[in-house]
Amino acid sequence: MDIVLEELTGGLADTDQLIRMLVRLIASVILGAIIGFEREQIGKPAGLRTHMLVSLGSAIFVLASLEVGMSVGDVSRVIQGLATGLGFIGGGAILKLHEQREIEGLTTAAGIWTTAAVGVAVGLGRLWTAVFGMVLGWTILVGLGYLERPRDKPATPAVDSTPK
Repeated sequence: MDIVLEELTGGLADTDQLIRMLVRLIASVILGAIIGFEREQIGKPAGLRTHMLVSLGSAIFVLASLEVGMSVGDVSRVIQGLATGLGFIGGGAILKLHEQREIEGLTTAAGIWTTAAVGVAVGLGRLWTAVFGMVLGWTILVGLGYLERPRDKPATPAVDSTPK
């Protein structure tokens, strides 16, 4: 029974460490949600839950690496793997429409990648770096998104549908 108890409490050295871990994980979820909420509001497929999970997952990878005592070099390789892996996931959100000669999903992919970076910063204990990064990312999505939307749409002629 002692082995089971040791396994269940393994990695929880003290209350301070537990609180620090919970604060970081919750912060990563909240910051990811802020970016994800904007994407959800405008109907993008990668919305609230996706961004929350990307941020949380990134924070968990970094936190777990730090908690086992990895060196700075080893943690940097974990972060490199995250950046590459999330780039791959973001790549799946990009569509090339041959007939329209357009590419869609680049902003979604960049948002996922940015959300992962926010999670990494939180996992490293750099909460304010993550907050400022999230605020800038959100500002880009909302502010510039507003500026990019066409204001004056050409009026479509009314069609008379009354029977003659």
